[in-house]
Amino acid sequence: MEHNIDETDKKIIQLLQNHARMTIAQLSKEIAMSQPSVKERIVKLEEKQIISGYTTALDLEKLGRGTTAFILIKTEHCQQLVDFCEGSFEVTGLFRISGEYNYLIQVQTASISALADFQDELVKLGPSKSHISMKNILENRIRL
Repeated sequence: MEHNIDETDKKIIQLLQNHARMTIAQLSKEIAMSQPSVKERIVKLEEKQIISGYTTALDLEKLGRGTTAFILIKTEHCQQLVDFCEGSFEVTGLFRISGEYNYLIQVQTASISALADFQDELVKLGPSKSHISMKNILENRIRL
């Protein structure tokens, strides 16, 4: 179901994407609209679930999880894979995909060695192919 949003809603969303803790007062100054009007628009965007939550961006390298990898896996044990990923500290994303492989797993580990340990456990569920990220350039980017 598509929700119509106008340019003001888009501006509010863009500002919140860049700084989710921006106050209503700051938002109202940025878009030249009264605070009650901005608050009402945010509430409507939340009710429509266009805004579904607020997150905190973390510096994974400073948290000892600076190695990002994407692992393609081909498995017939789909629920076991989901359960394994849900229970794995390293997994930050799991996607069902089309093509030769049926899942894409995003993992964040402390090192290449820790990634190898993770893959040693994963191999029980099927063949996989991994790609290590050299540098994160764009993440969590939605343009309106």
